[in-house]
Amino acid sequence: MIELRDVDGGAGSVCRAILDQLPSWFGIPEANDAYVATADSHPGVIAAVDGADVGITTIRRHFTTAAEVHLMAVAPDHHRHGVGRTMLRHVEARLRRDGVEYLQVKTLSASRPDEGYAQTRRFWLACGFVPLEEFPTLWDPANPALQLVKAL
Repeated sequence: MIELRDVDGGAGSVCRAILDQLPSWFGIPEANDAYVATADSHPGVIAAVDGADVGITTIRRHFTTAAEVHLMAVAPDHHRHGVGRTMLRHVEARLRRDGVEYLQVKTLSASRPDEGYAQTRRFWLACGFVPLEEFPTLWDPANPALQLVKAL
C-alpha cells in the first residue's frame, strides 16, 4: 500500500536519499543539489511503502493557473508499481482544487538517446502529457530539454 504525505518544503533529506539511488537519471551533483534545495523550499508529496520513503514529487507554481512538476523520483525497487502515478494523481487533484489549469514537466529530449529517459517520456505520455517544445540548450547542449504539458 502506498501512503502519501503532503509537504510544504523541508523534504531535502528525503529527496537526497531517493536521488542517490538513481544515478542513471540523477547523476549531476549540482543538479541534485538544486533538486534538494527545491524539496526544502517548495511543496510536494512523499510516497512511502511499509513505512519507507520511496518517492518524492516537488511542485513549482509559476502562475496562479500554471504549475510544474519540478521533480518526480521513485526508488528503483518501486518502479512500475504505481508510485509515480499515485503521486501524480494526488498532486493533480490538489492543484485543481487550487485553481491550476495547466501542469508542465521537463525531461530529457529524445534527441539525446537514453533508454532510461525513453521510459520516463513514456510514463509522462501515458499520464496524459503532450510534448509542447524542445529546448536544446535550456540545461546545456548535452542535455536537451523536452517540455510536456497537460490540461488539468
